[in-house]
This record gives sequence, C-alpha cells and structure tokens, in this order.
Amino acid sequence: MKRFLGLFITHGVAVAVGFALGIYALPILIAPEAPAQAAISFVAENAQYTATFDKERKDSDFLHWGIGEVSVAADAISFVGELAPGPDYKLYLSPEFVETEGDFNRLKASMVKVGEVKTFSSFMVPLDVSVDIRQYNTVIVWCETFGQFITSAQYQ
Repeated sequence: MKRFLGLFITHGVAVAVGFALGIYALPILIAPEAPAQAAISFVAENAQYTATFDKERKDSDFLHWGIGEVSVAADAISFVGELAPGPDYKLYLSPEFVETEGDFNRLKASMVKVGEVKTFSSFMVPLDVSVDIRQYNTVIVWCETFGQFITSAQYQ
C-alpha cells in the first residue's frame, strides 16, 4: 500500500509539472512569426503616442510581465520588446490606467478589446476604424483564459 501511494504521488507530481510546462511552452511552440520589422517601424513612425511596458506593474510577477516600447497609431498598435509567453493574450485599450486584475475587471466594461497577441518579442495589432485612441489612455495585455494581468502602458 505504501508503495502504491508513493507511486501515485510521484506520478501525480510528474503529470502536474508536465501539464504546467505544457501550458507555458505551447504558446511558444505554436506562435506565428513576428510581424516584419518594416511594418512595426511604419506604425512606430506614424504613432500619435508611445508608452512603455514595464515589469514593475503591481500585478506583474515572474510569470506575467512585459517590457518594451508600445506605439499607438490611429490604425494599429505595435510593440517591440518582450512579453512573458502565455496562452490567449488579448490587447485592450482602457480609459483609465490599469495595473491590477481588480482594476481590469472593474473597468472592463469601459474598455475596447483591440485584438489578439500571439507573438512575444514584438507584435502589431490593427485597430478597427471605429476605435478613437484619444478616448483611451492605457494599453493592456491580458490573459483571457486565466483572467491574468500581464502588463500595461499609459500613453496619455
């Protein structure tokens, strides 16, 4: 009985560790290629606003963070830097600065979901023509599946 319990525990731990590593590694393995540098540079050159993702946000931690430069133009948002890899990242614009999950959930009804983030070293997300970037002041990366704050940048 002791041996069975020992095997059950060790195998259970191995499965749990493998599952956790799979959740972390899968987005990296299936990530598409980052957008062309020329396209990102074009958005950055035509940006009305720039801001910085920072690892020091209140709800960012060693698994959920971003660091780098965000450019906000009338028709697209681009990023050059690094995001912690993860599944189901979404990009939002918020009318108020957000750096916690609580703030995100409280303000979500007033935000606009811009699109999906599928790459972790740079990205470019087109903006719908109906989105007026002047009505917002913060770009947020959010993990939809796990309800996890990743990072934010206040651009105005």
